[in-house]
Amino acid sequence: MTETEETRLLPMLASHIFSEAKTNDGKAPSERELSEHFSVSRGQVREALAILDAMNIIERRAKSGIYLAPENSGLQAMALYAKAGIPLEPKQIFEAVEVRKIHEIKAAELAAERATEENFKSIELILEKSEKRIIKGEGLAKLDHDFHLEIVRATQNTVFYSICTSFYSLSERRLPLYFRDGARNRQSHMEHLQIFQALKARDSVLAKALMNTHLRGAKSYWTELLEGNMDVETGANDR
Repeated sequence: MTETEETRLLPMLASHIFSEAKTNDGKAPSERELSEHFSVSRGQVREALAILDAMNIIERRAKSGIYLAPENSGLQAMALYAKAGIPLEPKQIFEAVEVRKIHEIKAAELAAERATEENFKSIELILEKSEKRIIKGEGLAKLDHDFHLEIVRATQNTVFYSICTSFYSLSERRLPLYFRDGARNRQSHMEHLQIFQALKARDSVLAKALMNTHLRGAKSYWTELLEGNMDVETGANDR
């Protein structure tokens, strides 16, 4: 299987397995059924399944078949689910928001100490684009992602950046929901400006405090949404 085929098949395969297994006591379709469903060879399916197995998304049971793994909440699995459009469980979202808060506060501290002029220029450009979108009444979902990831980049820690790049894919489908409110866009942009000024001033203590306050608002939003039993993909109330 080429890299392109693998990239194309994996999320679709994971989504189909998830959907079918949920209605079949956790059991996924067989290799033959998957091969026929996606019109690919069994060898291609087998290779993709090996990757899903290594990511602890599925498990093979001798003489029984393929099943969803009971604990399939690792970062790689969650990132692939996000790409495939599979909703995360509320507990996973709470934990993802909590982990984001931990690493972004540290990122703000390090960025205040290590950011280069190139980093500052990149952030300024993101903020300028954000201002234009707000004037047009458009959401900041993608630019919010870019702003926070650029702060991580400004830590000059490539491993940290690589981890966060994968981690941020978990929120790609939820961000448009969060930023559908105009007032929230304006508030977020104002807080981004304050964080940027703290970074430019090389004030790591203030940058950390501002980032903590900024992320507290997002955590409160998702807590209210999830505890209200609402669909985090559409915003619709399940009650």
